[in-house]
This record gives sequence, structure tokens and C-alpha cells, in this order.
Amino acid sequence: MGLKIAIVGAGAVGAQVGAFMVKNGEDVTFIDGWPEHVEKMRADGLHLTGVTEAEEFTVPVNAMHFSDVQALSKDRPVDIAFVCMKSYETEMATYLIKPYLAPDGFVVSLQNCMNEEFIAGIVGWGKVVGCIAAKISVELRGPAHVNRNVPVHGNSHTVFRAGEVHGTETERTREVARLCGYTDSSMVTTNLWGERWSKLCLNGSSNGVSASTGLGGAAIAADPHLRDVKMKLISECIRVGRASGFSLEKLGGLEADVYVAAAEGDSESRKIVEDNYISTAGKGNPNARPSMGQDMMKGRRTEIDFMNGLVVQKGREVGIETPANEALIAAVKKVERGEADASPDLLAGI
Repeated sequence: MGLKIAIVGAGAVGAQVGAFMVKNGEDVTFIDGWPEHVEKMRADGLHLTGVTEAEEFTVPVNAMHFSDVQALSKDRPVDIAFVCMKSYETEMATYLIKPYLAPDGFVVSLQNCMNEEFIAGIVGWGKVVGCIAAKISVELRGPAHVNRNVPVHGNSHTVFRAGEVHGTETERTREVARLCGYTDSSMVTTNLWGERWSKLCLNGSSNGVSASTGLGGAAIAADPHLRDVKMKLISECIRVGRASGFSLEKLGGLEADVYVAAAEGDSESRKIVEDNYISTAGKGNPNARPSMGQDMMKGRRTEIDFMNGLVVQKGREVGIETPANEALIAAVKKVERGEADASPDLLAGI
């Protein structure tokens, strides 16, 4: 009998990854709080689309509302619970699934930001695994419909990186990588925290920019000032991460030093970074927005406090100023609170 898997938070990433698992014969239960989404999954299955016709398929799935989770007690315990909720919902999701974990079961944070510590505070560090999804670019377009906005990366870029908090490769991280590998390329990393912070640098320089300006990736990349804003944001994040002891990986295919030099005015580095931004934005759906931009469009709370807010917090701890990140947070919160419409003008002072 195979593993029993739970996807806690069947949003864009959770539904995408879980659907591929189901397609490949895994035992998966989807748990979500959006009633229409759950009912549509129950009635018609999960429908996936992408940039090519070959990526389109529908699979029947087992889905339940948060209020139905107690029904898991009538089945065998959960071996692997993938938490795919927004960062501010991490603890709620972990408390929800904790009673149904097998004795050797564990929780995987398949999320943005750095939420492993929140999960460990509930189930213990021994039951926590991290997994980064880099450049997956998916969105929940409606109930039971997930669309991927970029081509499958395969060997050109490793999308999923599963790792233990202590940095040792284990059988369970290999299993997580195997399960995520149904969707796209995957690996086991021995540098979870460095991978996490590297992803935070990329997200922190794009998500809030989209949320505060209302623009998609292509429009942001085409704007010289917004490219400059992104460089300032990522440079601050890199410097804070290094001072905090994180070993950074390449960021968007470039070494971290290139971004720092670009933000400091080195013309050669600036051209490399700008060309990278424009080239990356030209792949896939030009109107695609990162997750925080999608949240803002849907009127949802953003993860700004857990993303750029973490950069500011750790910057204070290590004595590095983060004015660009602080200004971005203020702009995003203005839009969130309805005090301003999303516009590039909100970032004019960065």
C-alpha cells in the first residue's frame, strides 16, 4: 500500500502538484477552505492547463472542506502532509492536520517565505521538511482550474528542491522530491536555508512590485524605473541574507554579486541584470502575475509581512538598512487597505 498524502491548501501550487501525483497513481486528499473550489473538484475533478495543449488534463480527486477534516480519523493516518497555504495561515493548517499524522508522518512546507519554524513549533522539528518551488508560475483561475504560465522547465531549471532543516539528505527528502518530480524537475538540497533565502530574494523583488503597481511581469520588466527598484530590493535582501549566515544559490541564473554590483551602479552588471529581467519576462504568459499580484487582484491579504517584512526584520538584527524594502511594504499596505489604487507611481520614491 502506498503513502497517504494530504495537500493542505489546494490553491495554485497545492492543486498543481497534487493533481500530478494523482495522475501518477498516488493516494492524495485535497483539503481547502474555498467551498466552490472543493465542490467543483468533487464533482468534476481538477483541471490543469498550461502554455501547451499537452499540459491540459483533468483528474478525479478526493477533496474535502476544512470542516470535514475530522473524517480523516476513519481512514489510515497521513504519511506526508504538504502545507501549501499562505504564510499567515501556516499555523492554522498545521494544527488542522497534526492529529491525523502517522507516528512517522511529517509535514512539508511547500510555500513561499520561511515557515518551517512555525510548523516545528506545533509538530516538532523532527516532523518538518522544507520544499522550495522556484519559477513554477501557477495561478488558480477559478474553482478546480489551475493554469501554469510558463513552460515546463525540465533540465533547464530545477523547480523543486526538498531539504531537511539540518541539511542531510534523507530517504524522506528523496521521497518528497520524487512526488514533486511528477510536476517538473526536482532534487534534494543540503542547503535548505540558503535555497529558502535565495527564493525570498527573487520573490521579494517581484511579488510586492506587482501587488503595488498592478502590473504583470512583462510590463514591470519593460519599465526602466521598476527594473531599478527590483535591483535595489534584491540587493538589500542579498546583503541581509549573507550577513545572517545564509549560503545563497544563483538567483535567476545569476550570481548574487551581479545584482549587488548592479544596484551599486556598475554598468556592465546592470545590463546583465536588465537583460535577464526582460528575457525571463518574455517566457510564457506576458500578463502573468506572481502570487502576491494575484492576491491583490482577488482582494486577498498578501504575504508582504512574511516576505519583505522578514528582510526588514533580519536587516535590523544584523545592522543593515533596508529602505527599499520598507518603502515597498508601505506601498503594498496602502493598496491592501484601500488607501490607494495600485500604480507604478507608488514606487516613484524608491
